[in-house]
Amino acid sequence: MKPYKFTAFEPTGELIIEETWEYENDDEAKQKGEVNIEEKGFSNKTHRLVNSAGKLVLFHV
Repeated sequence: MKPYKFTAFEPTGELIIEETWEYENDDEAKQKGEVNIEEKGFSNKTHRLVNSAGKLVLFHV
């Protein structure tokens, strides 16, 4: 499992949440990350999910 950093922001730029999630690879992170974001209620907020190398896996404005 590899760490992925999830962050979500208010329109003002204020940080709402920052968590580390673990997935096997970027494809799993994208698929399961979208589900996790929806379940946590952040799908309509600005958010991003990046891998440990800093590669953007998911992004929403």
